[in-house]
Amino acid sequence: MHPPAFPVQWQPLVDQAAATLRALALDGRAKEKFCNDPLLRPYMHKVSQRYVAGRSVAEALQRVEHIIARGHAASAEYMGESVRDEGFAMAETEVFLELTRAIGQRNLNCSVSFDLSHVGLTVDKELGYRNARRIALAAAEINREVMISMEGADRADDIYAIYARLHKEDGLHNVGITVPAKRHRTGQDLPSLMKLPGRIRLVKGAFLESEEISYHRNSPELAAAYRRHARELLLSGHKCSIATHDRGIQQDLSALILEERIDPRWFEFESLIGLGTEQIAELHARGFPTREYAVFGDEHFLYVLNRIAEEPVRVYQAIIDVMQDWGQV
Repeated sequence: MHPPAFPVQWQPLVDQAAATLRALALDGRAKEKFCNDPLLRPYMHKVSQRYVAGRSVAEALQRVEHIIARGHAASAEYMGESVRDEGFAMAETEVFLELTRAIGQRNLNCSVSFDLSHVGLTVDKELGYRNARRIALAAAEINREVMISMEGADRADDIYAIYARLHKEDGLHNVGITVPAKRHRTGQDLPSLMKLPGRIRLVKGAFLESEEISYHRNSPELAAAYRRHARELLLSGHKCSIATHDRGIQQDLSALILEERIDPRWFEFESLIGLGTEQIAELHARGFPTREYAVFGDEHFLYVLNRIAEEPVRVYQAIIDVMQDWGQV
């Protein structure tokens, strides 16, 4: 285990900083200011470059090719959420279809990930379903998975319902779902989700939520819940992605996999670009299947702030990134 990044007595302040960053990430006015103000926007872009694969499909796929060259599978996501205009949701769906076609044309070992609210869920549930179905069908044609991301707790029921519908009504078994270990409800959700054949991507969960809904991000209860849910998935033989940068959890689960001789066709370890690169490389070197997740686009405010909030020491890295080539932004 690595020593804590801060002295123990600082932990309450670190937790407060993380909560503040997550709250800021959900502030629409702050997002508008940072992403559109001509003075602030260049600095936001400099901070985001560590975590984001570019702004276009072409730039994202260039990064995907680098990921694959290092021996990992890839997943690409065009960032965006909470779209409230039907025309815009349709246009954003076309970007996902463009991405999917390009993956097929280049024959890349890459899945496609998306938020349902990006493609219409917050406009109309039926619109979200139809556009998710279009993306999943396009991916099925090139024999690739699509992964539905998780969003705020108020959207969880709708997300799980659309996920089930894509499997039960459409037979789109290439569709996977992201499940946050931090939510108390996950213990009840997981058994029903495991009745569907799609890959389950288990994450800790980054959203700011009350303790009535979720475990605290740095709590031992969350770490225990993650291990418990991951163990259940791995021992069941259900397809899953172990999506965490927690070294302790990675070590425990890799030991379980070796001890139980779990078939590598049914699991993978996943990392986000800009985070845990050495960890995922070490797991790959040990023979475990690995995937690296690349996001792209301009809507990176929520994503980047949540990544920094996960480990507030990354604020220091953000300062370094902003100050590089000072005066040239």
